[in-house]
Amino acid sequence: MNLQLIRNATLVLDYGGVRFLIDPDLAPQHERPSFTGAERNPTVDLPMSLDDVLIGIDAVVVSHLHADHFDTVAKDVLPKSIPLFCQASDKERIEESGFSAVQVVEDTIIHAGLTIERIGGHHGTGDVEQLMGQVSGFVFSADNEPTLYWAGDTVICEEVESAIKTYQPDVIVTHSGGAMWKNQAGEPVYIIMDALQTVNVAQQAPDSTVVAVHMEALDHCTTTRLALRDIATQAGISAERLLIPVDGDMLTL
Repeated sequence: MNLQLIRNATLVLDYGGVRFLIDPDLAPQHERPSFTGAERNPTVDLPMSLDDVLIGIDAVVVSHLHADHFDTVAKDVLPKSIPLFCQASDKERIEESGFSAVQVVEDTIIHAGLTIERIGGHHGTGDVEQLMGQVSGFVFSADNEPTLYWAGDTVICEEVESAIKTYQPDVIVTHSGGAMWKNQAGEPVYIIMDALQTVNVAQQAPDSTVVAVHMEALDHCTTTRLALRDIATQAGISAERLLIPVDGDMLTL
């Protein structure tokens, strides 16, 4: 299995003979408005050309429809006939963008001999979660491949903990940037994992390699790669167990 971080949550996954593009956010730097007033998003550019990102892509996986996970550039440049996997609540809107091979992962789906299973999550808590809407993570499994659990945009919750226990994944991808949103009372609430929650995942899965992404690309993310590494080291989580790639890094797992 090869896993390349493009930027933020956007990944290229070579798995079971299929090259997946995951949560494509392909816009140039500063193309979209700021979330906090600090800086327009994305705060960094792609680490490679758009053509290089798209080389050999066989299928797309979209966890939810926020712009930093499926943006207008992706909708414009991806072939409309490409297999695209998503949660049921997003199918109609994706098809409205012209995609003709949208496949819902309700529970489990088989594609090209590999299995993709949907895992729920919580994109925040309380009224913030209601605003953020439904999200998904996915477990990938195939013969002669490590089991991969990509948690997606979620904080630690029962679904995440259950997936770790049930699947005992070899690799877990966490969205670890500590992105925050204000609730109705004006209080900031985490909408994805921060450093402490990422370390918690690593502690719950002592036999797994954790790969932390969704960092240093949006202005509402509060956790840096350096801060995560420092907190993990203090908790006794080694650099071999917790991988924190920079944009463009390729991992072989």
